[in-house]
Amino acid sequence: MDTDHTETPDAATAAQSGEPDADRPKKGKAPAPGGFRARLRGAVPPRIAAMLVGALLLQLGFVLSYVGAFHHPQPHRIPIAVAAPERVAPGAVEKLNALPDHPLKATATDEATARERLSDGEISGALIVKPQGRTDTLLVAGAGGASTATALETVLEKAEKSQHRGVSVVDAHPAQAGDARGLSSFYLVVGWTVGGYLLAALLGVSLGARPATARAAGRRLLAAVPYAVLSGLGGAAIVGPLLGALNGHFLALSAIGALVVFGAAAVTIAFQVLFGVLGIGVTVLLFVVLGNPSAGGAYGPELLPPFWRALSPALPNGAATHAVRHVMYFSGHGITANLAVLAAYALGGALVAVLGVTLIRRRRAAGAERPAAVSG
Repeated sequence: MDTDHTETPDAATAAQSGEPDADRPKKGKAPAPGGFRARLRGAVPPRIAAMLVGALLLQLGFVLSYVGAFHHPQPHRIPIAVAAPERVAPGAVEKLNALPDHPLKATATDEATARERLSDGEISGALIVKPQGRTDTLLVAGAGGASTATALETVLEKAEKSQHRGVSVVDAHPAQAGDARGLSSFYLVVGWTVGGYLLAALLGVSLGARPATARAAGRRLLAAVPYAVLSGLGGAAIVGPLLGALNGHFLALSAIGALVVFGAAAVTIAFQVLFGVLGIGVTVLLFVVLGNPSAGGAYGPELLPPFWRALSPALPNGAATHAVRHVMYFSGHGITANLAVLAAYALGGALVAVLGVTLIRRRRAAGAERPAAVSG
């Protein structure tokens, strides 16, 4: 009898059930040490596992950042002018600046100057003190953000009540009718930012996460230029003529949008050069996890915890949101620093992308030549 073709009962059963012999546990044999871990490594390679861990950390970071920024808004040194007679002004300013937790940063001035500073966006409110009566007037700028205006109203109503006085609130500089709570600027910037890093991500998927040469990186950056221009024009057209949310200043908005989109694309390409496919995760960390909650959208920077408050003017999201609002409502006052930040990200991203590829190629070339020299 040819024993090579004799089936045991277990083998016959396996053949009938269709169970592969390799997957069938052997009788009398213990599983090989580390077998499960070896199979797990085979199913999920270390590189994929690292990416999954990175995705989990980004997800948790998203929750931590947004809830951390928004769960307990507290006003901190909101700039306000106090217009009062000379004999009253110093005491009023001192009392406001001495409030617990320092919600206000008050300075004394005359009413005309206070109104001018409010219209320029230098301050968030102006308190007009009227000693002859029992009610003062608080002027706010709803265009600068409804959350800040509401916080000012709450703080000053409480402060006036402690002095047995009242306060009448007037929105002296409201947002446009289609710009509910002054949030359109923020969402416009979010759209522009997302568009910029999506372009770079799609180029990475199509052409490879890391550009092979400085010329290839340059081509990606050049491709981002017309895309950024069209994105700026399209965004300005949507919020303006199409929806009536932010009417006017079309070309200025378009220019800011183009700078935001190109900057986001350039930074993403730079991160792809430095980190490969993980560069997309770093981009999401910068623009989404950290940038959006600190931008001053849902809550103005003066209402955020210290970490997010400090980030706001330093990241493109916050710089662009402030710039758009001030172009739309405050005649462009105070946006020079914002534009400098946006330009720095755009130029810095482009330089890092091109120079990074060059340095990486030189390092690889040097590493390839070294073994050859040793063997020779």
